[in-house]
Order: sequence, then C-alpha cells, then structure tokens
Amino acid sequence: MADLDTRIDQFKKMANDDPGNELGHFSLGRALLDAGRDAEAVESFDRALAINPTLSKAYQLAGAALLKLGRRDEGVARLTAGVTAAADRGDVMPRDEMVRLLTDAGAPVPAFKQAAPRQAAGEGEVLCHRCGETKKKLAKPPFRGPFGQAVYDKICYDCWQLAIRQGTKVINELRLPLNDPHAQKVWDQHIREFLNLQD
Repeated sequence: MADLDTRIDQFKKMANDDPGNELGHFSLGRALLDAGRDAEAVESFDRALAINPTLSKAYQLAGAALLKLGRRDEGVARLTAGVTAAADRGDVMPRDEMVRLLTDAGAPVPAFKQAAPRQAAGEGEVLCHRCGETKKKLAKPPFRGPFGQAVYDKICYDCWQLAIRQGTKVINELRLPLNDPHAQKVWDQHIREFLNLQD
C-alpha cells in the first residue's frame, strides 16, 4: 500500500504542477482506482477528459467506477459518451468494454457508426493509433521488444516525438531511475497510455 500511496502522491504532484497534462490526471485516476478510491478517481478522469475528450479509456474507467459507486445514471451517461468517442476514434477494445458495461447495467447502447475509412497508409506511412491520421512512420522500431515493434507498426513519427518529450517529463517529475525495472515499467505504462497503446 505504501508503494501505491507513493504513486498517488507522485501523480498528484504531476497533475498539480502541470494542470493541462491529461496523462497526469489519467494516471492519478488509475492509481486512485487501484487504491479503491473510486470517487476521487472519477474526478481525475473527468479532468483528463476536459483536456482531451477523446480519451476512450478514461470514459471506460470513469463509467465503471461510477457504476460501482451506485451512481448509475452518471455511469451510464459517461459510458454512452465514451462509446461514441471510442467509435469515432476507432478504439475497438474500450468501445466493446463500454458496450458490455452498458448491457450489464440494463442501459441502452447508443447506435454508433463504424469509424470512417481512413486514407490507407502508403510506403513509409502508418495509420497512427494516437492521432488517428495517416502520417510518416518511424524509420525503424525505437527499441527492441514487442512494445518497440508496436510503436513502429502503429505510431507516426510526430506522435513518437511528442511521446519522447512526455517520457522525459515523466522521468523528471517522478524522478524515475531507469536502471530500476519497476521504474521502467512505470515509464512504459505512461507512454503506452499517451500513445493509446494500452491494453
């Protein structure tokens, strides 16, 4: 629990130091959920959504937390908005989970359009999972392993440059020693969430 409290304190500082940092608010929400502090987690997810209303996972986690808290109408509203946002963005896994949550709650599932067909990626291009646009891809995977390959296959050059800057901010603000496997895991999770590559 002490480790979780430390994470919460770190993410609170990150969110307070940079109130416009959607990832800081989202990560704080996740840590609060892990601590069973669902009502506080919802507030953090809502702050993240106020900054970036396309964060499908924030809708999903906030909606699930609200249902758990017995705040059904609010949970259904959050999930309903989330299904639409996820469908528009092409985020299939969060969309399907929110559809399941709505169905389990006995709530109507909104009709959603399949994501509009996007321009096919040509040579040296990728349909980016973060920005949703077809843009220039990286020349090679940024590092070894499955995560590096996923970045290469699914993330555009521009979004990867933003992720590097975000990663530097995470390292500095959380004082992560990257020779520590736990710190590396924290960094990986932040970058996955930033790039919309989370599970």
